[in-house]
Amino acid sequence: MSLDPVARFRRFSRAVTSEVGALDDSFLGRGRSLGAARVLNAIGHGHCDVAALRAFLGLDSGLTSRLLRGLEDEGLILTAPHPEDARRRVAALTETGAAEFAAYEALSDERARDTLSRHPRPEALLAAMDLVASALARDRITLDEDDPRGPDARYCLGEYYGELSRRLATGFDVSLSRDPEATAMIRPRGVFLVARSDGLALGCAGLKGTGDGTAEVKRVWVAPSARGLGLARRMMTRVEEIAAELGIGLLRLDTNSALPEAVALYHREGWSEIPRFNDDPYPDTFFEKRLGL
Repeated sequence: MSLDPVARFRRFSRAVTSEVGALDDSFLGRGRSLGAARVLNAIGHGHCDVAALRAFLGLDSGLTSRLLRGLEDEGLILTAPHPEDARRRVAALTETGAAEFAAYEALSDERARDTLSRHPRPEALLAAMDLVASALARDRITLDEDDPRGPDARYCLGEYYGELSRRLATGFDVSLSRDPEATAMIRPRGVFLVARSDGLALGCAGLKGTGDGTAEVKRVWVAPSARGLGLARRMMTRVEEIAAELGIGLLRLDTNSALPEAVALYHREGWSEIPRFNDDPYPDTFFEKRLGL
């Protein structure tokens, strides 16, 4: 095989289109194209506002209208004016559409399990898939305010703690750290952000408020598959915006010099190094940033 990057990319594209059945007139044998199936899937997953649906799938308005009309003609969806804005339209599954959505979900899960079962290193394959999906969907990664006790938040924090355990010479035990109370990272005191790509959690960042006009930025983590895409910087910027909204004028954070990419990020984003401000045993580098309120 040629080592030319373009040739390798095109080989990958051909393999994916063949594996997912993108060229089939009847995707997964259900009698409609992949495009129509994707629209049905998106509606089933809650993307009901037609304008938002079009943006989510990256479709032009003409194609979106044709696909929606086709699904409506099949009795799978209904479209109607938005209840709060008659200029917008929303789509919803009918009972038949919900059954078809469930059938697609089952067949898609089965195909995914079959593909993974045939690979000698499924985790390596999944890691490569995560890397590609994060890169291709980088413009659609969302930053959502989340409950720090929720499942996606706990997943991100678990991955973050695991990485600290591997990278710090001392290891990491969260019970010895100054782990913030969840309520300190919920409005009106603070906030907890989860970065998501098509529903998959890729990163997190917390703002631990004190109620006295100061706060700490905590638990900034990005999944390996999404690093290098500017996601940490986006989360830091959003945390600062929310801090300003909450009337917080001074932010602080701590980190460890064993995480040089984090130290470099904070310097680039205008944070200033300061003396130690807590007794947490793990950090050795401390920063602050004043916000222009």
